Amino acid sequence: MQSFTYLSPTEVIFGKDTQNQAAEYVRKYGGTRALLVYGGGSVVRSGLLGQVRHVLDESGIACEEFGGAMPNPTLEHAREGVRLALGFQADFILGIGGGSAIDTAKAIAIGAANPETDLWDFWCRKETAGSALPTGAILTIPAAGSETSNSSVLTDTATGSKRGLSTDLNRPKFAIMNPELTYTLPLYQVACGVTDIMMHTLDRYFNPVDNELTDAIAEALLRTVIAKGRIAIKDSHDYDAMSNLMWAGSLSHNGLTGLGGPGDFAVHQLGHELSAMFGTAHGASLSTVWDSWALAVCPEKPSRFARYARNVWGITGTDENAMAMAGIQATREYFKELGMPVNFGENQDIGIQDDKVLRELAYRCSFQRTRTIGNFKVLDEENIYEIYQKANR
Repeated sequence: MQSFTYLSPTEVIFGKDTQNQAAEYVRKYGGTRALLVYGGGSVVRSGLLGQVRHVLDESGIACEEFGGAMPNPTLEHAREGVRLALGFQADFILGIGGGSAIDTAKAIAIGAANPETDLWDFWCRKETAGSALPTGAILTIPAAGSETSNSSVLTDTATGSKRGLSTDLNRPKFAIMNPELTYTLPLYQVACGVTDIMMHTLDRYFNPVDNELTDAIAEALLRTVIAKGRIAIKDSHDYDAMSNLMWAGSLSHNGLTGLGGPGDFAVHQLGHELSAMFGTAHGASLSTVWDSWALAVCPEKPSRFARYARNVWGITGTDENAMAMAGIQATREYFKELGMPVNFGENQDIGIQDDKVLRELAYRCSFQRTRTIGNFKVLDEENIYEIYQKANR
């Protein structure tokens, strides 16, 4: 194993009706004035927001609501939330929903603690945040893993740029996780969530370092997500399936499945540009490019893909190259089984694009030719373009 530092301080409160403990944990971590951050209204319609507000009110915790977090959370919306948090004098930010609401809450927490600096300067690495208001999460969508991760992603719609910020300031103080809160999800969102959980693990698993314990943890998580995902896309009210997916989502993105090796995350970087340009759902952006990425990088180390095929998909054989290809095909077919797109043509938000668009995507993904992506295989702008070209079918 390579050297690493591991921190996962989020207190997890898991199980039925745990949202009723929200006030206890907000107060435990110093909250007396809480800004409640949520998305498009499902938490309102389900009654969850009112339920949380009631338990906070009963405990004497002042509340202000801030809705409207987008599926790909925007810088503009987060800035608006910072202004509201400052005006309300919030001392705690509580994200209620999925990754978008929680990522927005994290951004507001950093912005409100550093009001002299524009939020985007932190996401663009021009400035380094030194503090953040404490945040908590009440999870309703097993997917992004934001409830236990150190990352937050924002899109600047003015420039079409999507950026992620990873800092331990982003780690929520607590995460309330009641699998029953997922029951209102459309099946497409469940499928996107399954894809995102898998990709958070795969983007760590496919790295140049073999690491038996970490690899075995990742493989077990992937096998579980694949099996439970098949059940969940048919019945999102299956408590066993949704509880396993919810916990897997947290473990997939709190750093555990990548310890001792350098993460790759090229697929996430490739997908971010599709979400930024076309507005496609995050999970769909990942499945759209994974197959083309895998085929492009597999020759770098076929044995890694062969191990994945054997230990995750149960594929046997003696020819590593054949096993590697079979593992890639099994993943592609599973995404299709979930109803997820595996190329541009299958993604209804994108469709077949001309070469000019592909070049622009590669230019943006390379941050205007100032960076490479990936560690399993380092990809420059031309490599990125070739992967988009492979996916453009």
